[in-house]
Amino acid sequence: MDQPTKPRSRGIYLLPNLFTTSALFAGFYAATGAINGHFEAAAVAIFIAMVLDGLDGRVARMTNTQSEFGAQYDSLADLVSFGLAPGLVAYAWGLASLGKLGWIAAFVYATCGALRLARFNVQHGSADKRYFQGLPSPAAAALMAGFIWVMVDNEIAGDSAAYGMLLVTLVSGLLMVSNIRYHSFKELNFSGKVPFVVAVIVMLVLAIIYVAPPLILFSLFLIYAVSGLVLTANLLRRSRREKNTPPSDAE
Repeated sequence: MDQPTKPRSRGIYLLPNLFTTSALFAGFYAATGAINGHFEAAAVAIFIAMVLDGLDGRVARMTNTQSEFGAQYDSLADLVSFGLAPGLVAYAWGLASLGKLGWIAAFVYATCGALRLARFNVQHGSADKRYFQGLPSPAAAALMAGFIWVMVDNEIAGDSAAYGMLLVTLVSGLLMVSNIRYHSFKELNFSGKVPFVVAVIVMLVLAIIYVAPPLILFSLFLIYAVSGLVLTANLLRRSRREKNTPPSDAE
């Protein structure tokens, strides 16, 4: 006699989805802050959303609370926090002064963010976990928010700042949908033991960021964006070298 099947649970895991909801709130706050002219707060909110987005997946894995609902919810929250919100903040801060060119650039960025997330969801099961294909949407959003934060902190405005925002917006969007590889850092084990010097390095990095948060954070993510170009060039060079190397004769 067949055993009765256990009914599927209709509940959701609270803890990881709480982090996802917090990240979504931060992204929504960034958009509303920009509408009200609070651009520095909007930029900071995008960075907060990035931190929370990085925590929800790790919390889910550490507590064994992964679920398909959580993955889909996280993707939708990312679209708001790292696709729509940065585009709206950039448009309200400087792109609006460029007319049609400004809103087209903001739309291109938001669309690239959506395409980037859709491609990631489709390739998630088969892609190499060590690398991202295209600039991750949180890093692209950090470039956008970091540039605005630097400009606001140094009281830089005008046409030069607007065209600089246009360049950052288009480059960030196109990098998201490119085939350039970026390190995912998923091989890092945050739950294991590390040498004492790692704690010292982390402390020094935090101290450096505290000196000039806007400039340091923008510089770090700019370096990460450029690092993908170097990484991809090295991978292509290695691949060509392996193809051109004749196989050795078996002994």
